[in-house]
Amino acid sequence: MDVLAGLLDGPRARGAFLLRSVLDPPWALRVQDRAPLTLVALVRGWAWILPERDEAVRLDAGDVAVVRGPDPYTIADDPATAPTVVIHPGQLCTSASDGRSLREEWDLGVRTWGTGRDGATTMLTGTYERAGEISRSLLAALPPVLAMRRADWDSPLVTLLAHEIVTDTVGQRAVLDRLLDALLIAVLRTWLAGQEESAPGWYRAQRDPAVRKALQLVHSAPEHPWTVAGLATECGVSRTVLARRFTELVGQPPMSYLTSWRLTLAADLLCRPGSTVAGVARRVGYGTAFALSAAFKRERGISPREYRALADRSS
Repeated sequence: MDVLAGLLDGPRARGAFLLRSVLDPPWALRVQDRAPLTLVALVRGWAWILPERDEAVRLDAGDVAVVRGPDPYTIADDPATAPTVVIHPGQLCTSASDGRSLREEWDLGVRTWGTGRDGATTMLTGTYERAGEISRSLLAALPPVLAMRRADWDSPLVTLLAHEIVTDTVGQRAVLDRLLDALLIAVLRTWLAGQEESAPGWYRAQRDPAVRKALQLVHSAPEHPWTVAGLATECGVSRTVLARRFTELVGQPPMSYLTSWRLTLAADLLCRPGSTVAGVARRVGYGTAFALSAAFKRERGISPREYRALADRSS
């Protein structure tokens, strides 16, 4: 498993919220759903995304944007249009003027919503309402709004998603989740490839064959009792060379990175139904629940059980 694949495992869609919006100007939606990650794809027309503390971004037909939460933002036909609709957590939609629900009033059919069936703008929205711990390293590398222009990439995924989002058949939820994941991966992979020196260290490190192999080994088998010497042997370089290159490119020594990845993976696994501290400990390379608990508390200040309880209350 390469590093990007491992990090993308965090925001995997599992019943993500998907919606097709058809809108005629003037329109403006105030999004304050606290979602960690949202994809917006323009099928027709145009839209402006206005983050709280960053510059407005215009999208045209064929463009795709990744919006990093949880800060609120506005999406509108024009930066000057005042919001008339508010999107709350749980995707509750209300009028900005009187707070009444717009769910039935704006309903246009299967996963379709808006002011009318022939609006000037048609956009698709896919919202990851909860991101795992694994995805935090990925999210931290993203700007508030990442815009991928139609001219900069060639993908049939938006067209396919536009077709499938209004289809109502057996297994459709799984189809839409996988399409949303594929679209996210395609956008992020294309964006990262164009970042040159501004890409995060774990991505730039892929250019070094030995460091890339070490990262792949750590991500593929975190339960293995890795040492710097063992990784170096697998990578075909000396222990000293691997330690130096790894630290320079990734920003931390190999064993520190391994510990960080194990605990990040453990935090994600702890939130899955039916997990136990002992079972998670084995999955991430700790011999006992006690060993994982000690490392987890040293790193995060709370025990695995306390962390899981906090995560359950916030979900």
